[in-house]
Amino acid sequence: MLKDVSFGQYYPVDSFVHRLDPRLKIVFLIAYIVALFVASNFYGLAVCAAVLLFAIICSHVPFGKVFRAVKGVLFLVIFTAVLNIFFYNGDAVYWNAPAVLWEWHFLRVTQAGIVFSVFLVIRLVLLVTCSSMLTYTTTPVSLTDGIESLLTPLKWIRFPVHELALIMSIALRFIPILMDETERIMNAQKARGAMLDSGGLGKRIKAVIPVIMPLLLSALRRADELGDAMDARCYMGGKTRTKYKKLTFTWRDLIVFLLLAAMIAGVVVLRIYLGAPL
Repeated sequence: MLKDVSFGQYYPVDSFVHRLDPRLKIVFLIAYIVALFVASNFYGLAVCAAVLLFAIICSHVPFGKVFRAVKGVLFLVIFTAVLNIFFYNGDAVYWNAPAVLWEWHFLRVTQAGIVFSVFLVIRLVLLVTCSSMLTYTTTPVSLTDGIESLLTPLKWIRFPVHELALIMSIALRFIPILMDETERIMNAQKARGAMLDSGGLGKRIKAVIPVIMPLLLSALRRADELGDAMDARCYMGGKTRTKYKKLTFTWRDLIVFLLLAAMIAGVVVLRIYLGAPL
């Protein structure tokens, strides 16, 4: 499960998507999430899925590696789907069968509940997959520069934009590191006879404590070492810093921007003319 966490991992390869401006990729992710929630039917989700599939092909990132991110939130996806199947209220009929398929006390399984659950699962899978594509195709340094550039207007009110972007970049970078550290600690505890995968809920919670404490100490130690390294390099924040590589828009970014505009327009048109599936 821990190895399936893809946030913060970068897949080094030369591709069309990797060469895009990081600012455009961040805006693309935000607009894509908005399009997913604007989509009110399966046709809108199909448009979003087609755009994401095209982006994955152009990025040269293996499909297995991209969709591995879904495994990290698989429990959340299944839990949300089950809740909607049993508790969604709707009387819409989509196939030749009763609207209420099964009922027991306060639990009801309806056609509308099943359709809505499938719709929600597809939306969550697309959202997680697109989010993982951002970190797969963008280095932490480029991501920091992109966030700082997009938040530049906040500098007018003396907001520490550079520091905020740096914090977000470090957090993304440390996610896979802490996951690997957690895996090593768990393996070490199992080698000492700790039963982390067996027993009841209470025993499992108690077994997690010997993992959390070393992980917390390791995170604090890494943070202290990072702070010392930044002090040794005379880091003074973003006031006097210059950039070796300046972000510029190219023809690739224009193509992606037009594709993004077409996707949003298509989702809005499908929502207006086809409405909601429920």
